[in-house]
Amino acid sequence: MQFKIPKNTEKYEWTQHAAFKMKQYGLTAQRILRVVKNPQRTEEGIVKNTIAVMQPASLRTKDGKRVWSQEIWAMYQLRSRGAISKSQFPISKKIQNQKSKIRLISAWRYPGVSPKRDPIPEDILRELGL
Repeated sequence: MQFKIPKNTEKYEWTQHAAFKMKQYGLTAQRILRVVKNPQRTEEGIVKNTIAVMQPASLRTKDGKRVWSQEIWAMYQLRSRGAISKSQFPISKKIQNQKSKIRLISAWRYPGVSPKRDPIPEDILRELGL
């Protein structure tokens, strides 16, 4: 299978680093967008004004619990009208309604289950309607 470099669109902008990492880890643009649109876990990114989102690569049920052995992560930044957005929270509905753009900075696979670090509080996610 040949790797296709993702193209920038009206809603999404891809960095060269993200494309390189996608090729390295065997990830497609569609898979990364699925992680961004429907994350299982959302955290503040390690870089200022970024958001990191995660989905398990594949789920299985063991003793009534959902378990996985690998995670797919994406780190992005919300940009609006050419400037960086002040918000550090993932606002999927807001992106659709406003002239915001998502700049995908990086993507990677994590072997195993990563420890939780600085999750965005549930009450804020509920308030934003996510």
